Amino acid sequence: MQIYTQRLTHPPAGEVPSIALSFDTRQKCRFRATLATGEDIGVDLPRTGVLRSGHYIASDDGQVLQVLAAPQALMQATAAHAFDLLKAAYHLGNRHVPLMLTPDALYFEPDHVLADMLCGLGLQVADVLHPFEPESGAYAQHQHDTRLRPLHAHGH
Repeated sequence: MQIYTQRLTHPPAGEVPSIALSFDTRQKCRFRATLATGEDIGVDLPRTGVLRSGHYIASDDGQVLQVLAAPQALMQATAAHAFDLLKAAYHLGNRHVPLMLTPDALYFEPDHVLADMLCGLGLQVADVLHPFEPESGAYAQHQHDTRLRPLHAHGH
């Protein structure tokens, strides 16, 4: 079994295989996973933060994988007016909910209590399958806007 132990700070040259992982898995520094080819791999990374979609990991012998955010069960909140979406983000943030922000929707892990609260605020909430890349927080080390895109070779 191939073991990936390094995070790469720059994308490698050429195409590399990828693996789609849930947000829950990408938060862990040690886990097992299966590639699309059926090959089992292990990941044993230093504790340096969440693997974001577009990041690369490598094994000691130079094998490289690109990590992608896998579609997973989420709740999508939308609103008729941008200000309503802003208010919803405020209320969810006060509850320290991992939250993915997009210009037209908020995404969070399934929680029907939160869904009911948002419906009470006038939002529409739907169950969806979608990649999940929540905000890292104001005090986290930012990777600039890497959500669902590969890292650029600018040292981050």
